[in-house]
Amino acid sequence: MTRKQRYQFVIDYFQEHAPEAETELIYDNPYQLLVAVILSAQCTDKRVNLTTPAIFEKYPDVQSLSKADFDTLFPYIKSISYPNNKTKHLIGMAKMVVEDFNGKIPMTVEELIKLPGVGRKTANVITSVVDQQPNMAVDTHVFRVSKRIGLVPQTASTPLAVEKELVKNFPSALIHKAHHWLILHGRYVCVARNPRCEICGLRPVCQYFHKLKGGLPFD
Repeated sequence: MTRKQRYQFVIDYFQEHAPEAETELIYDNPYQLLVAVILSAQCTDKRVNLTTPAIFEKYPDVQSLSKADFDTLFPYIKSISYPNNKTKHLIGMAKMVVEDFNGKIPMTVEELIKLPGVGRKTANVITSVVDQQPNMAVDTHVFRVSKRIGLVPQTASTPLAVEKELVKNFPSALIHKAHHWLILHGRYVCVARNPRCEICGLRPVCQYFHKLKGGLPFD
């Protein structure tokens, strides 16, 4: 089986079984999504969703967040991983958006990564979710699942290398959705420990499964 055939199988499977895949973070606008994604680093979406309503009530827009002080914002974030850094990042992000981007969340990866607390992965999430740009955010789930299935070669050893392979091989119009397909598959089926191969519909093309069962590599 060629890699092209494997991609087509994966696309067909998810188009049928998860046609409306989307982020599990709860948000109403780009500002709220950016706050949520910054908070979600090394933290579960479930925990973030429990935390953000109070933040958004206190700071309903980027202008109000830009005026926050550390001691006032921190209690809203203390249940999140790395609360000190994330409190500083949120305030710094909001100040820069107000001062450098006229209070509007920028919508290019190059501009977003200038903001405190925003790396390439976060910028890819924002632009793909809000604007459906063909950008692929590679988190631990995407990294693991894409290599297990065989969508990317095992030699792709960094998130950026995996990102480039996925962007090259998924149709541009589907990249924003494929990001969620791989994340959700990794979150609920192809988990890090004891992947649930018995319920996985991708077994026919999955290199990990075939090697596990004593089969030969596909490529």
